[in-house]
Amino acid sequence: MPRRNVLKIPCIALALVIATNVFLAFYTKRTLQKLIWGDLQKQLHLPLSEWNRTVIERLSHLEVDLQNLKESMKLAMKQEENVDNTVERVKYEEHPVQKTLKVKASETKEHKPKEILFPDSQLFRQWGEDLSEAQQKKAEDLFQEFGYNVYLSNQLPLNRTIPDTRDSRCLQKTYSSQLPSLGVILIFMNEALSIIQRAITSIINRTPTQLLKEIILVDDFSSNGELKAHLDEKIKLYNQKYPGLLKIIRHTKRKGLAQARNTGREVATADVIAILDAHVEVNVGWAEPILARIQEDCTVIVSPVFDNINFDTFELDKYALAVDGFNWKLWCRYDPLPEAWFDLHDVTAPIKSPSIMGILAANRIFLGEIGSLDGGMLVYGGENVELSLRVWQCGGRVEVLPCSRIAHLERNHKPYALDLSVALKRNALRVAEIWMDEYKHMVYLAWNIPIQNSGIDFGDISSRMALRKKLKCKTFDWYLKNVYPSLKPIHNIVGYGRMKNTLDENLCLDQELVSGKTLIMFYCCKRSLQNVYYHLTGELYVGPLIAEANIDDHCLTDPGDGEKPTLEPCSKAAQNRLHIYWDFKPMAEATFPSTMPSYHRVQRQERTNLSKNKETSSCLPPTSLRPHLGHMLILINFVKNGEKAGTARRPTHTFLVVAGQRGPGPQLLRKTRPPPWIMRPDISPVASHKQSPE
Repeated sequence: MPRRNVLKIPCIALALVIATNVFLAFYTKRTLQKLIWGDLQKQLHLPLSEWNRTVIERLSHLEVDLQNLKESMKLAMKQEENVDNTVERVKYEEHPVQKTLKVKASETKEHKPKEILFPDSQLFRQWGEDLSEAQQKKAEDLFQEFGYNVYLSNQLPLNRTIPDTRDSRCLQKTYSSQLPSLGVILIFMNEALSIIQRAITSIINRTPTQLLKEIILVDDFSSNGELKAHLDEKIKLYNQKYPGLLKIIRHTKRKGLAQARNTGREVATADVIAILDAHVEVNVGWAEPILARIQEDCTVIVSPVFDNINFDTFELDKYALAVDGFNWKLWCRYDPLPEAWFDLHDVTAPIKSPSIMGILAANRIFLGEIGSLDGGMLVYGGENVELSLRVWQCGGRVEVLPCSRIAHLERNHKPYALDLSVALKRNALRVAEIWMDEYKHMVYLAWNIPIQNSGIDFGDISSRMALRKKLKCKTFDWYLKNVYPSLKPIHNIVGYGRMKNTLDENLCLDQELVSGKTLIMFYCCKRSLQNVYYHLTGELYVGPLIAEANIDDHCLTDPGDGEKPTLEPCSKAAQNRLHIYWDFKPMAEATFPSTMPSYHRVQRQERTNLSKNKETSSCLPPTSLRPHLGHMLILINFVKNGEKAGTARRPTHTFLVVAGQRGPGPQLLRKTRPPPWIMRPDISPVASHKQSPE
C-alpha cells in the first residue's frame, strides 16, 4: 500500500471520532430539554399526587439515560485510544528496516555465548550452558560441597515424576491386603535439604498409607546449617499433614554409616524396616514386593533393584537386573544373574544374591537377633558385605527383588571422605578376621598388606566372634561352595607386593594402560596395577589380584623368541603353551658373579640373572622397562620360604629379583656374600617386616 494512503487511514478515523463526540453532546442536551421541560409543560394540569409520581418516573428515566450516556462516552474514548495506537503503529511501520535492526540486536544480545567459567568441571559436561556467570559460580560451589547438582535439585519439584522402570509383568502381581507395617530409615550426613525432602516426598507419595508406619531420619553429625532448625521446621510441616509420621535422631558425634543404621533400627517400631540412603527416590510399587517377601520368610534380607539418578542432570537411567557381589577387597559390584533364576521362567521371582549393595529391608526383630550391623565398622565401606556374610552363614539368605525399584543418586565425588581407602582397607580386614577363616589371607593379598604385622588396627572383634559362636554360624568355606562359587581363592602364593628398582627406589614395575600388556617402570604408588603375586609353581601375576572363576589374572610371559616379556591372561597363556613360569632366588641364598660390577657400573651393565624363565632361561630384561634406570628389582611381602600364603606364618626375608640380559645361565654364578650395596633398608612402612630366621 502506498505510504500516502496509509497516512489517510488514521486521519479519517480521527475525524469520525470527533464528529461522533459532537453529535453525542448535542443529542444529550436536546434529550435533557425534552425530558425536563417539553413533556412536563403538557402535564401541569395534573393533580399534585399524579404530578409527584410523574416527576419521580421522569427522574428515573433520566438516571438511566445518564448511565447510557456514560457508557457511550467510555466507548468513544476507547475508540479514540485505538486510533492513537493505530497512528503510533503506522508511524513505527514507517521504518521497517529500523525495526528489523532492533530485533536482530535484541536477539544477538540474548543469544550471545556466555563465558564457561569451569570448562573442566564434571558438572558442566551436559548441563548448564544457559547459566550466567554468577549462576555458574553458585552451581559449581554447591557441586564441590555436595558432589551432585544441588543448584538443579533446588529448582526441581519435590514430587517430581520418574519413569516406572519395572517389568510390565510386575504390574500384574497382586499382594495380600494384610501386609506387615513398614518403617523407613533415612541415613544422612551433610546432605542437601532438597534431596532429603524429595526422598521423604517420594516415600509418602508412593507407599500405601495403611502400610507406612514411620519415617526415621538419622543425622550422623551433619555440619550443614540448613539441616538443623530449617530441617526441623520441614519435619513439623510434614507431621502437621501426617501426624507422628516423621522422627529425627541426631548423633552428637560422627559414628559412621553402620552405627547410624543401628540407631535407626533401635528407634523403629514397624514390623519391617527399610534402611535407605537419603539421596534416593523410591519408585511406584516399591514397598509391596518387599513386605510380601519378608512376610513369607522373616529370615530373608532383601534389596531392591537400583536405578541411577545422574549427578548432573538428575535424569534417571534404568539399570539392568543383576545380583550384588564383591571382590577380594570386599568392594561391592554387580554380578550376572544366576542360571538357576533363569530356569524359573519368572522375571518377578526373587533372585538369590551373594551380597547386598547397601540399601536393604529386613524383619526388624530378625535383624536384631543376628546382630544388626557391626558397629565396629568405621566411616563407610564393607558393612554391607559383613552383614551379607553373617546372614548367609548364620541361617538367613539374601535376595534381590526385581519388582521393587529405587532410584539412587550417584555422587560424582564424596566430599566427606576424599580418600576412603583407609576406612575401606581397615573394614575389609575386620570382616576377614571375623568371617573368612582360612581364606582371610585373600583380603590381605588383594589389598597388598602383610598378613602379619599389617600395622592396621581393625578394632576389638571379640564380641562379634562370640556372636558367631552363639549363632552357630557356618564356615566361609561353606559360603564359597554354596553361595559364591565364582570367587576362587589361591593357596600357593609365596610372595606378593611390588617390585622396586634398587637403583632408584621411587620406580616400580608397572603396566602400560592402553594395551595392559606392556611392562614399564613407573613411579611407585599404591595403585593395584603395580601389585605382583608369585606362585609356588612359578607364575608371576602382575596387576590387581582377581582370583575368580570367569576372569583371568595376568601372568608375566616370555614370548620365547627374544622379544620383551609381556602380560597375558594366565589361562590363555597356558593353553597356548606360552612360557609363564619364573625362578626367583631369595636374597639370603642368592649367588652372584665373581666379577660383580661396581655400583656405578651396574646402572650400565646387565649381567646378573636371578629372575629367569624356567623354560626359556630368559631373564626379565631391563630393556623392556627403562634400561637407563638400572636393573635391580625388589619383590616384597614374601611368605616364609616353602610356606603357602594363608598359613599365617611370618615372612622371614625379602626376595630379590635382578633383571639381566638373556644370559649365560647359572654356571657363571657362585655362592658368595651379597655386596653391601644390595643390603638395603625396608622400602615402606607396610612392607617393614623383614625378620630374622626363626
